Amino acid sequence: MAELPEPPRLRSDSSSTTTSQSTSGRQQLRQRLSQLLTCMEDLSSDDEVNEEVSRTLDEAFQLCGSRWSGREFFRCCQRPTTLRLHMVTWNVATAEPPADISSLLQLDSQTSTDLYIIGLQEVRATPIKYISDLIMDDSWSYLLMSTLAPKGYVKVTSVRMQGLLLLFFAQQAHLPFIRDIETTYTRTGFFGYWGNKGGVSVRFSLYGHMLCFLNCHLMAHMGYTLQRVDEFEYILDMQSFDLVNTPQILDHNVVFWFGDLNFRIADHGLHFLRSCINSGRFHLLWERDQLTMMKKKEPLLQEFEEGPLHFRPTYKFNPFSDTYDTSGKKRKPAWTDRILWRVKPKAATDEDEKLSSASSLDEHEESSIKVTQDVYTCNMEYGVSDHKPVMGIFTVEMNKKFETPLVNVAADGQWSADEDAVLSYTILETFPSSTSDWIGLYKIGFKSPQDFAAFAWVKDNEVPKIGEVVKIYMNKDKIPLLSGEYVLGYVGYNTQSIVGLSLPFQIMESKQAVLEGLLSEDLNGLNKAY
Repeated sequence: MAELPEPPRLRSDSSSTTTSQSTSGRQQLRQRLSQLLTCMEDLSSDDEVNEEVSRTLDEAFQLCGSRWSGREFFRCCQRPTTLRLHMVTWNVATAEPPADISSLLQLDSQTSTDLYIIGLQEVRATPIKYISDLIMDDSWSYLLMSTLAPKGYVKVTSVRMQGLLLLFFAQQAHLPFIRDIETTYTRTGFFGYWGNKGGVSVRFSLYGHMLCFLNCHLMAHMGYTLQRVDEFEYILDMQSFDLVNTPQILDHNVVFWFGDLNFRIADHGLHFLRSCINSGRFHLLWERDQLTMMKKKEPLLQEFEEGPLHFRPTYKFNPFSDTYDTSGKKRKPAWTDRILWRVKPKAATDEDEKLSSASSLDEHEESSIKVTQDVYTCNMEYGVSDHKPVMGIFTVEMNKKFETPLVNVAADGQWSADEDAVLSYTILETFPSSTSDWIGLYKIGFKSPQDFAAFAWVKDNEVPKIGEVVKIYMNKDKIPLLSGEYVLGYVGYNTQSIVGLSLPFQIMESKQAVLEGLLSEDLNGLNKAY
């Protein structure tokens, strides 16, 4: 394999040459820019001239970058954007999923969701069931993928530890900008040897910002408050990741901690609890909520934010009912199911201030993400479990650190199963590419990176240079016979993610399909769920 070229260095020093411009000089530049904008209106149909103007503007931006400090250039070129994050935590008590989860995912909302994070606890994990789920998707994952895929959401990754399951979905358009994906898990049950309790996490870079989601199922029962906090701290200490700048959970720009945390409401009797709940006076119970009480004592917990508990305690209910436990145990209602978040605080110590000048840029980058909770509630309509699911909807505001995919992919010419097809790809930026990378052909509405209709290996003789256009062929026998809308996705072997997507394109109906009168269901494998 050819050695990868060394990535270009970003100039971030503050000692670059400065020039003083007179007022008249700046006015002249503004006039020239205004003339350019007017001229461009007349050139909109001339592709060759447009490309030349674009290259000239790129050179102008590079000139600005060389003469400004890194921090000034960073501020100028960033484009603030907002993303909508929908989170769910649900202890499903080994139950099979309901037939419809549309309201839980709020798919009828007029505001489009960008990311879904689903954390489940107590997914059925008997030995036979667990082994079968390793071979095929478990029933909860299958339902979520089947529900979200037609809406344009792709399962980026998932992680499971016995009954703990965490799934991450994203809109197709975001896939090339989700990088550095890692998952891990930590057992805390039976002195750390059993996975019925513990935490599973997924972390990734989203437009250059590091996010981590930790789904936990902590120790049960009223008297184990301190042990629950100890388990949480143990999970934070034990989980580690490969990137140097984010080796542990709390190193990420934003951390979401959620799940069945099992904190109870202390001291109050059952009749008082139910009276407050039935009358909607939830605030009378907040002070004796164990997590709220521990946040006043534990500095670590104080770094995490949580919205007000303006919804009914989510545990424990009679099956398929809104009635709290009437069994012989008569468990007290509690807010066991929670969603909290932490934005990494700015460096404020003298030691941090003594770091290199690049740290001032890093500090600015870290503070350029903001999390706002828009919704925090439970969904009372689902009764398959003795817990009700909890939803948290967030607006994540960030400055995108990049908007260009690592690889550009395109379908060349017209595609049909009548002849071999041509596709091209161009590596736009240095990344851990490999001769084992491949390009998948995906039908619009695909469920995951493994849900491809066909694929082709990238060229295996050497890794191409940055900017080099590479053309490869896809055998006609692999191309679907029927017409449909597809995209091509470049899948990195080392990244295990889609790092580049083509624009949607149409595959034409083949002559064989016309002659044989084939229908969609006749095509083996293309609708297969992975």
